[in-house]
Amino acid sequence: MPSGALAGVKVIDLTHHIAGPYATKLLADFGADVLKIERPAGDPGRRLPPFHNDEPHHEKSLPFLYLNTNKRSITLNLKTDAGRGILMDLLADADALVENFAPRVMPSLGLDYATLRAHNPGLVVASVSNFGRSGPWRDYRATEIVEYALGGLMYIFGAYDREPLKHALHQAQFKAGTNLASALLLALYHQRLTGQGQQVEVSIQESIASALRDVTNNYTYTGAVRRRQPNHTGDLTRVRAVSDGYVLPNPGLGASVDWQVLVDFLEAPELDDPRFDNPSARLENAEALGDILDQIFAAKQKQEIFYAAHQKRFIYGVIDSPEETIDNPQIQARGYYVPLHHPQLGEITFPGAPFLLSDSPWQLNAAAPALGEHTAEVLGQLGYDAAGLGQLRASEVI
Repeated sequence: MPSGALAGVKVIDLTHHIAGPYATKLLADFGADVLKIERPAGDPGRRLPPFHNDEPHHEKSLPFLYLNTNKRSITLNLKTDAGRGILMDLLADADALVENFAPRVMPSLGLDYATLRAHNPGLVVASVSNFGRSGPWRDYRATEIVEYALGGLMYIFGAYDREPLKHALHQAQFKAGTNLASALLLALYHQRLTGQGQQVEVSIQESIASALRDVTNNYTYTGAVRRRQPNHTGDLTRVRAVSDGYVLPNPGLGASVDWQVLVDFLEAPELDDPRFDNPSARLENAEALGDILDQIFAAKQKQEIFYAAHQKRFIYGVIDSPEETIDNPQIQARGYYVPLHHPQLGEITFPGAPFLLSDSPWQLNAAAPALGEHTAEVLGQLGYDAAGLGQLRASEVI
């Protein structure tokens, strides 16, 4: 079996929750040896719902199980001298350390970058935090919705006449985790060329702000502020409800094709009206047009109109539910979702590779580890015998 692209890379993972664990999951799934160091009570991500079979348990969190595949886990109390000593032993031959504590935490533990670099000059130290390691907000706490809002992306989503909305779940965290993994790989490339490590940092706020792109440019160049769009804009640029779900017609379609072609395609003679015969007229009568389009689409089925649109070379998208996404024929044909056997929970289906490499592929080899599953094995390699491990447990170091 081919080796992963990152085989031979050793990563010490101090991350928790989502952003940091996603970054290290990307590394582990491409072959890096990722050693997850958890506080004795475990990564708080172990308590994230939903849970397998809806049974709350620190070994059954589905987000945790997804975010920590192919990793090993040990427990270590970094608030103790012995715990920090063990960490330093583990870092002696590591390529990278990844953490997502608040910026003040690592220095408060005596684990600032200068100390770590003196211990291992080749070590890459990668950090992700709410607002970065500098600036007046560096120590502020934040939640997903706060990061999303302060990154500016939330302002442009939602209904025109309502408050802004954020996209669902933990997208700010995943975006920051992706950025962290990418930046860490660049630093590892530099390390391989020079033998020198460096400090890498990612701000979750900035990760979200980077997604604004044309919105920011439009403001800096012209002073124009993009707003959330009204329900009806005079064309087909919005999601339309159909009888069995939703479809997304090609943006700008109403303005870019012969209107009569569209009227015939939708089998909607009511659109053959002087109020709608040019883009300006459609914009002027946007509310009336939108109401008619809503009625037309409501009588159609999403797969039917999807394939009919493609016959006309119109680009329509079907909005799939999670169940439909898993069963999507394109997804199925490429084998994107993959089953993984968990020793206690049985077979679980996970999202697959974020991208494909022909000669050093993504591999899902091991389920997320149980809390401290590899503590005895890893510390045994450092010289701790059963008596020594017992003393560490009694001292609440592990």
